Amino acid sequence: MKSTDTILNEASALTALTALAQAQRLRTFKALVVAGPEGLTPGTLAQQLESSPSALSFHLKELARSGLVDIEQRGRNLIYRANFGQMNGLLAYLTEHCCQGAGCTVDDTSVACC
Repeated sequence: MKSTDTILNEASALTALTALAQAQRLRTFKALVVAGPEGLTPGTLAQQLESSPSALSFHLKELARSGLVDIEQRGRNLIYRANFGQMNGLLAYLTEHCCQGAGCTVDDTSVACC
């Protein structure tokens, strides 16, 4: 985990997990993770995921509400990006007390994203 990432609290973790607990939102988030910091427009995402733009818009709104996705206005386009800090915070929350506090491979900070 990078120093700018923070461990989420329980409420934030539940919101993020709820957002990911739907197949289309999970696929959308994974596509944004793959896209990296450049992000994707809704049109590109809809093409990649073979989804209707209106359905995708609903799912992107839920992911943004959870904090897992950031939105940037760039001219007339919206760019959606995975929020890697929030993602890493969720992972940290889930693994905070793994192995009963003993060191384990999950603690390895080199596996944290971006």
